[in-house]
Amino acid sequence: MTSFSFHRINIVGAAGSGTSTLGRALASRLGYAFLDADDFYWKPSTPPFQQKYEPEDRLTTIINAIDAQPATVIAGSVAGWGERLEAAFDLVVFLSLPTALRMQRIEAREIARFGRADPAFLEWAEQYEEGRLSGRSRARHEAWLSSRRCRVVRFEGDQEVEARVDTLIRSLGDAAVDT
Repeated sequence: MTSFSFHRINIVGAAGSGTSTLGRALASRLGYAFLDADDFYWKPSTPPFQQKYEPEDRLTTIINAIDAQPATVIAGSVAGWGERLEAAFDLVVFLSLPTALRMQRIEAREIARFGRADPAFLEWAEQYEEGRLSGRSRARHEAWLSSRRCRVVRFEGDQEVEARVDTLIRSLGDAAVDT
C-alpha cells in the first residue's frame, strides 16, 4: 500500500454530509483509530444528545485519545474546542452536500436509530448554509478552514464513500504535509 503522510485527520461538514461514514471508512482502510467528535461532546444519555461535557473535559479527553494512537481520523467539527486540538491535524477533509440530500439522509438515519426525527434537530441541521441558529454553520466552517495551516481537501456534492477514500489515498498517498 502507498504510504500515507497524514496521521491526524479531521473530517468535517454539515450534519448529514457523511463525515462519520467517511471517517470510519478511511480509518479502516488506513488502519488508523477512529474517533467521533460527538462521543466527546455529548454525555451518554437516554434519550441521547441531551447533556454536553464541559469544554475543558472534552478537550482533555479527546487530546488524550489522540495522543494514545499513532494515527487517528476524527469525524465531526471541533472548531472552537481549543488550539491544541485544532492545530494537531495535518489534514482536514471538508464535505459539502446539497441541503435536500442531507435532510433526507438525516431523517432516514434518525428514524432508523430512534424511531423518529426530532423537529428541533431537523430545523438546526437544515439551516447550516444560512447559519441562522447557533452552532455549526457553513460560514463558521469556512472561517475555520481558512485559518488551518494544514492541507485541506474539499469534496463538493455526492460521491460513493469508497470513491472518496480512493481519491484521498491516491492523491495524497505520498504527499508532503503543507504548512
